[in-house]
Amino acid sequence: MKILALEFSSALRSVAVVHFAPEGRMLARSEVVDASPTNTMKPFELMEQALRETQLEREAIECIAVGLGPGSYTGIRAAIAIAQGWQLAREVRLLGISSAECIATQAWAEGIAGRLSVVIDAQRGEFYLASYETMNGSLEEILPLRIVSLTEVEARIQAGDVLLGPDAAQLAATGQKIFPGALMLAGLARHRLDFIPGNELAPIYLREANFIKAPPPRIT
Repeated sequence: MKILALEFSSALRSVAVVHFAPEGRMLARSEVVDASPTNTMKPFELMEQALRETQLEREAIECIAVGLGPGSYTGIRAAIAIAQGWQLAREVRLLGISSAECIATQAWAEGIAGRLSVVIDAQRGEFYLASYETMNGSLEEILPLRIVSLTEVEARIQAGDVLLGPDAAQLAATGQKIFPGALMLAGLARHRLDFIPGNELAPIYLREANFIKAPPPRIT
């Protein structure tokens, strides 16, 4: 399978193109990372570079995996828009994958074991938090992603969890600064079959949307 992965949920955005053989062997791969400000990012240039380095054409891509966050709403929406447009043009298969899962899997691949808590800034003094544990050679989610206060993050630190994420090192001396990466996203996508249509791709945003209806215009 030839996979294009887009991970734009953090300040360290990345694009990966990976070509897997039917038995799972990796035939070619490329990951391009961009740390420029979100409003200056050039995703199509990143994609073209990754495609060139794997010697693949756009038409060869069979699956696009998108990191759905939580994280930068602007970055995630950009990745989703690219995937939706690509599917309209080429009928590729699409996957949406949690960026928190991507971070935890990256840590596990780097040999970080035990109780792992992924923490991502949710603004307003709150954090997205998901907990995992490495057991019997596998990584298991034990507490699903949720929004918590700093107090609960500190409780996870006191309980001995290894804190992971873009801002983890700022929250705990033992925190591991790990960004979600497109190459890991592609690796997760290789084992997934839960493809969805483009109109069902949506950022992971756990807050309830509250809208205030504007009052009618005053007639003078």
